[in-house]
Amino acid sequence: MRPGTGTGIVGYAGPMCRSIRTLRHQDDAATTGEIEAAARQYVRKVSGFRVPSTRNLAAFDAAVADIAAASERLILAMGGDVEPGPDRRPPSRGAQSHDHDHAHPHPSAFPA
Repeated sequence: MRPGTGTGIVGYAGPMCRSIRTLRHQDDAATTGEIEAAARQYVRKVSGFRVPSTRNLAAFDAAVADIAAASERLILAMGGDVEPGPDRRPPSRGAQSHDHDHAHPHPSAFPA
């Protein structure tokens, strides 16, 4: 059981942004740009870095490519569609002037 949760369910360790969006929709195909954007957001969350260092760039980019490929396979296997194209979702209102990721401590800051 996780301390303070009252349940044995493992979830987010402390406050964390949950902004990765759903890509599989009944009426609308996901685009390759949307899949890549979601994969990049996931890798940012897992790694704890919004922008990787030069030393970690190759590993970061490889992880994004691997997760994007796995996500596309999953969407197709579940009956969804994927089409070539850009990320159709515009940046959030404050994304251009405010780095949302910095407001949350790294998950390692929370005891397990």
